[in-house]
Amino acid sequence: MTDATTVRRALAQAGLVPLDAQILLAQVLGRDRAWLVAHDDAALTAEQADAYFALARRRRDGEPVAYLTGVREFWGLPFLVSPAVLIPRPETETLVELALARLPEHREVGVLDLGTGSGAIAIAIARERPRARVLAADASAEALALARENARRLGAGNVEFVQSDWYADLPRNWPGAPFALIASNPPYVAADDPHLGEGDVRFEPVRALSPGGDGLAAIRTIVGGAHERLAPGGTLVVEHGYDQAERVRELFAAAGLADIVSVRDLAGIPRVVAGRRIR
Repeated sequence: MTDATTVRRALAQAGLVPLDAQILLAQVLGRDRAWLVAHDDAALTAEQADAYFALARRRRDGEPVAYLTGVREFWGLPFLVSPAVLIPRPETETLVELALARLPEHREVGVLDLGTGSGAIAIAIARERPRARVLAADASAEALALARENARRLGAGNVEFVQSDWYADLPRNWPGAPFALIASNPPYVAADDPHLGEGDVRFEPVRALSPGGDGLAAIRTIVGGAHERLAPGGTLVVEHGYDQAERVRELFAAAGLADIVSVRDLAGIPRVVAGRRIR
């Protein structure tokens, strides 16, 4: 590439859908997409052009834009992401909305986020409920390091992090326990689901997508251990797959949870089940 490459030409030659092309070029130039529109005749340096077309090639090969830029917006916040964590998705905001509806605004309560990944759920809740004390757990040390950095950058000082395989290594006598709310977006894709080999998902950590088998193993563990860790009246909220709502509700009922509800995401797909410990 030469210095004659302009913003307009670079976008046209990337071989990407316009949104992806704009996001990647804005990343390379350190600008926003509005700047690209207003300065489409601006020239790129040779180094900028080379960096941009290298990213465009990786995107054409299937790498997610979020991994290429290192950032994904969730709940209006810019979260750092890497191939160590699942990319936060808009449908998971349904879980956050339901969790917040079950948490008082002006009372100190304990919240547990299981399988926190980038920290998106825990941090979103912590910022909306600054009096809550949030414990975020993940089995991956690499994921926890990224989540801690996100909490620091986003000013979520009321989140603590712990390395734990679901409930196995949670700290005993943690000050916020028993919990007013347990939230989780666990791996739930069945092992034989063809989507695991398609699109952006191919680049995400398999352990964060699928527990193997029918996809419900992690949810069974989370639901099965929730009752003894919830305060009376406390709520469990769990995200699940597009075809799993009925089976997840059955797991909630078998675990003795009550007031079980299923909530659809913005696409109209059943996405989250919530239930309450009544005694």
